[in-house]
Amino acid sequence: MKLYLLLTFLCVGGLHEWPICARAFSKTPVPTHTALSQKHVNSFKPTLLYASSVSPEKDRLDTNPSTKFGSPLSDSVKEMNRFAIGFLKGTLFDNLFIGEDRAYARFYALETIARVPYFSYLSVLHLYETLGKWRRSKYLKLHFAESWNEMHHLLIMEELGGNARFSDRFVAQHLAVGYFAFAALLYLINPVEAYNLNQDVEEHAFATYDEYLRENAEMLKTKPPPKAAIEYYLEGDMYMFDEFQTECEMRRPEIRNLYDVFVAIRDDEMAHVKTMAKLQTELDISSMNEGECEIPDHI
Repeated sequence: MKLYLLLTFLCVGGLHEWPICARAFSKTPVPTHTALSQKHVNSFKPTLLYASSVSPEKDRLDTNPSTKFGSPLSDSVKEMNRFAIGFLKGTLFDNLFIGEDRAYARFYALETIARVPYFSYLSVLHLYETLGKWRRSKYLKLHFAESWNEMHHLLIMEELGGNARFSDRFVAQHLAVGYFAFAALLYLINPVEAYNLNQDVEEHAFATYDEYLRENAEMLKTKPPPKAAIEYYLEGDMYMFDEFQTECEMRRPEIRNLYDVFVAIRDDEMAHVKTMAKLQTELDISSMNEGECEIPDHI
């Protein structure tokens, strides 16, 4: 099992051209959650903040990050990334957090790890800034906004008691440290693949919250929202919240009970999915805060 986990990380971490990687993952099925997540991805309005400026094929090629900021990915690599995340979720999370009473602990671990890639991206981008190799201030602002969002998810889970056990904190924090180094290395090797891998992570997060909501809707509607959720979604400055949104649609979650909180968190994860997907195909990014959002006539 340890060897297989090592092989998984090596193959995903830019070594997928090795013959052993090709043999190991050539017939790997895509996890079932992908279909669910893709359905929800497709259901969102496909409105790009910069759609009108990159519609011609030539402009799209000129602004594709793989031409300046990484390498394009084959379908087999994308499938391998999906398998790797699904495998780690099934072997680690599904075994460590079993039972309804372990849901908040699972979400605490999930959110502890979920914000790590954005820290890794920021670290590498700061390195590029220092060396004068790559200066994209919008990327720095975007990934900080994403980490800010995930931090508030974590605060909510801590308030719900997800970090009560030392063992849960130990596992989540040590996984996060290892994942930070791995994500930073992958971002150095190929940012496009790093974004694709994190898209799969966020899809799993979305599917996890969506399943929890469907199975516990009535119970959640009877519980009050945590203070951290009220302060973030209702009372806080929404500038950073808008900064990682890549849809021409103002999101303002209603927080009346714990069910609404988990709906907001689930939808945040889908926003991260959409952002990660766009970063694989678009070089220039904008947020709603810049006033460049153009809404098509059919909306």
